[in-house]
Amino acid sequence: MGEAPTSLFVPFHQDASHLLPPGAAMTITYTNQVANVRLGTFCRLLLCWRGSIYKLLYGEFLIFLLCYYTIRYIYRRALSETQQAVFEKLSLYCDSYIELIPVSFVLGFYVTLVLTRWWNQYENVPWPDRLMSQVSAYVEGRDEHGRMLRRTLMRYAILGHVIILRSVSTAVYKRFPSLQHLVQAGFMTPGEYKKLEQLSLPHNMFWVPWVWFGNLAMQALHEGRIRDPVLLQSLLNEMSILRTQCGVLYAYDWISIPLVYTQVVTVAVYSFFLACLLGRQFLIPEKAYRGHEMDLVVPILTFLQFFFYMGWLKVAEQLINPFGEDDDDFEINWILDRNLQVSLLSVDEMHQNLPPLERDMYWNEMEPQPPYTVAASQSRRTSFLGSTFNISLPLEDMEFQPIQEESETHQEVIDRFLGQQICEYSSRRLPHTKKKPFRPYSWVRGTPQHQGAQEDGKLRSTDAFKVAPLYETPGYHSAPQTPLSRSPTVFPELFEPHTPHTSSTDAKDQSLKPAGSAPNIYELLPTSDSALGPPEAHPAKRSTDLMDPPEAPRGYLPEPHTEQSPSSLYSTPRELSDPYWTLENRDSTRS
Repeated sequence: MGEAPTSLFVPFHQDASHLLPPGAAMTITYTNQVANVRLGTFCRLLLCWRGSIYKLLYGEFLIFLLCYYTIRYIYRRALSETQQAVFEKLSLYCDSYIELIPVSFVLGFYVTLVLTRWWNQYENVPWPDRLMSQVSAYVEGRDEHGRMLRRTLMRYAILGHVIILRSVSTAVYKRFPSLQHLVQAGFMTPGEYKKLEQLSLPHNMFWVPWVWFGNLAMQALHEGRIRDPVLLQSLLNEMSILRTQCGVLYAYDWISIPLVYTQVVTVAVYSFFLACLLGRQFLIPEKAYRGHEMDLVVPILTFLQFFFYMGWLKVAEQLINPFGEDDDDFEINWILDRNLQVSLLSVDEMHQNLPPLERDMYWNEMEPQPPYTVAASQSRRTSFLGSTFNISLPLEDMEFQPIQEESETHQEVIDRFLGQQICEYSSRRLPHTKKKPFRPYSWVRGTPQHQGAQEDGKLRSTDAFKVAPLYETPGYHSAPQTPLSRSPTVFPELFEPHTPHTSSTDAKDQSLKPAGSAPNIYELLPTSDSALGPPEAHPAKRSTDLMDPPEAPRGYLPEPHTEQSPSSLYSTPRELSDPYWTLENRDSTRS
């Protein structure tokens, strides 16, 4: 491979603007022109030429004008009446079916995809600023060897950028058409070039400088130039980020937008305007065709439609590969020059070259107030505290209200939700532990158990809950009906009238006696209410078999069973039938 003459390269410190061809310019930037909103801000941009829609479309637009007026002249001057009639039918046909071409739909998705791809490629252009800061801080040594380590590390990083960018960018490839040009440009030494040539792999070699970078960084750790492996890990992480960005650029250059999609969009746009050349012709008004009452020489709306659709397509053509030489393409050569200059400067002359430490001018001030010029004085604002700080309240609305204790309504709502109802007996005041527990409803022939329990053949809500079988009560299959508090579940006095009972003490004492000396712990449940509740007044009821409960009535109260003998019940564990105070006394007796 022959050596390129050195005179082809322009040193970085010289101005090379005079070598640019006429009309060539950097990326068009108009950000400053739209910084402030004024009357006609965007309209001023319509007067720009470089990077404008006029520069992209003037060739296609002139061809469209030429074809349109040529067809118009042939229709008006060269065709006979019979031929004009055939042409008019063809024009009406094209005009009626031209809107069936989905130009805006297909073109809109395509341009959106191209714009996303264009910006993602820019985000993956490598910038070595973070890497050079870490190399300058982590690789120590102000001697010649330390300086050589830092400069070589950054030169390897820039070399990896150049190799991948000359593979994807036309402008960079024209600048460095061969690897030997990189040697002459100073990105690579002759020894490194020989090492690269010895690999002789049929693949892109942009990854080789990154391998050299990692090995050299490890060597610097062994030599003590990098103090800790953690610093080396951070350095290699930054290197891996840049290596990944180079790989992404390589993938974008390799994997393009599917060709069929580009072809569909191009065919849709060009076929639409080919149909417009015939369908948008103004026919002779004397023939009274519908919609052709006017005879205009310049089809203004058709020309505007050409600007919109064809300009949209030209935007996609310009942005589909931002590494070319268009006005809005990336200035990759300038990026390479800048990266090499700042990276070598940061790791060489700026290494451990710090300004002296001294007190700043706000040393003794708690709230520094930087000054404003006269031009910027209008932008001075106070600190934003929050949108609610602008609310003003009268003094009487700013006083605190005394906290009132909540009633037991909240607890009653919770108890009702859990299937419990707690009521206070107004006729007598009983301790909290002597409330009447819930007992299953037993079917006994006779009058209804409670006054008002049945109205018009239907059960009231609480009665339906009482007579419901155990397996149909809420929560039977999910969890046992265990009260969440120490107080037992009771029903209000509304359904069970109070009757005096005199033998409550004897009944309680009898319920505390053991079942017998037999080891069997199962026995029949007592049928009297005295063994199931506290020493209070209860109407006589039979216990319900929990293992085989009766079926709940559906909508009305059926006729109860005739008889129910306690002997027909299954035995129940004693510990399940004992009241809660029996368990408390049993615990105290054992202790």
